[in-house]
Amino acid sequence: MSYETAVARMFALGHELAQTPAHKFDLAHVRVLLQALGHPERRFPSVLIAGTNGKGSTAATLASILRSSGLKTGLYTSPHLVRINERIQVNAKEISDDDFAFLHGEVDQTAERLVEHGELPWHPSFFEMMTAIAFEHFARERVDLAVLEVGMGGRLDATNVVEPCVSVITDISLDHQKYLGNTVSEIAREKVGIIRPGGVAVALPQQPEANDVIGNTILELRAHAVNVVPYVPPLTTGYRVPSTEEGLLTAEHAKNAQDGRQLVYRYPLQVLDEEILVETPLLGRHQLRNVALAIAAVVELHQQEFSGITAQSIERGIRETRWPGRFQVMAARPGWPEMVIDVAHNPAGAWALRSALSECYEGRPLVFVFGAMRDKAISEMTEILFPLADRVIATRPENPRAASPEDIQRAAARTGVPVEAVEEVHSALERARTLASDATVIVIAGSIYLAGEVMRSMALER
Repeated sequence: MSYETAVARMFALGHELAQTPAHKFDLAHVRVLLQALGHPERRFPSVLIAGTNGKGSTAATLASILRSSGLKTGLYTSPHLVRINERIQVNAKEISDDDFAFLHGEVDQTAERLVEHGELPWHPSFFEMMTAIAFEHFARERVDLAVLEVGMGGRLDATNVVEPCVSVITDISLDHQKYLGNTVSEIAREKVGIIRPGGVAVALPQQPEANDVIGNTILELRAHAVNVVPYVPPLTTGYRVPSTEEGLLTAEHAKNAQDGRQLVYRYPLQVLDEEILVETPLLGRHQLRNVALAIAAVVELHQQEFSGITAQSIERGIRETRWPGRFQVMAARPGWPEMVIDVAHNPAGAWALRSALSECYEGRPLVFVFGAMRDKAISEMTEILFPLADRVIATRPENPRAASPEDIQRAAARTGVPVEAVEEVHSALERARTLASDATVIVIAGSIYLAGEVMRSMALER
């Protein structure tokens, strides 16, 4: 089977959220598939990360630290920005087209045989197939440890068949209510399903409703709780770089071989009885919470005697983290102003983006190109983001769940901000460029699918 055929067959299964909960949420079916494959999920240790926002950033940071520590590291994330291969990586290298096609064939044939013999009631879903392919790849590559991002929820997510060395809970807020529940407490109960009896649970303080669920679950399961207190330095504006002793949160324009510039946060921190200079290219104060989670998780792994983890490897891994589409700043280039690409797709993500924009671009004119899925809280996101904008262009990513530009215009009516409708993403980008001055920043936001399409459209270096 060719790579192109394998990818086409995967997408023919339908979008992850376009299936009924019965197809999406049933660990018994995933376990039947994995048993037939020889239980690849049991052939490598793992860290499992659940939450509403920050899962991917935390996973990418943790994986980078582990690689810097000399550990062969698998990373499984979703969804992808540009290519499906992004979801499955070993030591920051995406699964090859040939390996993806081969493993898809192995898993697909196994699934069809199980259905034919009545051991499965239907073919596994897109996400179940992806998870099985990832597990097979990690097992065959003999990774020292795999960092797994939960797809949605946690308790019944396909990734939750592993026995994690550490379970990490990132920030929890309202999202995917159709599947997970209508309150923060209900959603939190799904997320904490990744915590194991007597296991290690790493979590941040957050909304009281989520805190209650996390705390009670840890007590009930007698898990070892690691309560992370993130470093929150004083807010500074502009791009002044303080001395290490000041310990302030700042953004620095630094040379970058790929796009001429990147923004960097720096602050000192005590880790493993040594002071390190944390330097993360993941911009936004909310990212400090994700970095803190990654550090706490890796310290727990160090205590579990995973070799090579030192204060220096933690420092290096954070500095070398790459996670595209998360407040990704693209420097001005001929014919284009500066651009920010962010995958903010729910109100919590919109608040994080608003905070980062206010901190880094106060006083600069902003032109938004906004597209979102119609099942998202579009009205709330527009009320959070659009007041920052000089102009807003609503567009529609190539996804069957995408809201139309007119849907976004109606959702944004209460903001009082004029919203221009441009159907195609490429045309919306061109319109934003014609509206921009030299000082303007174009902000792409509202959906990971929009971010990915923009990156493809502009052939951005990732």
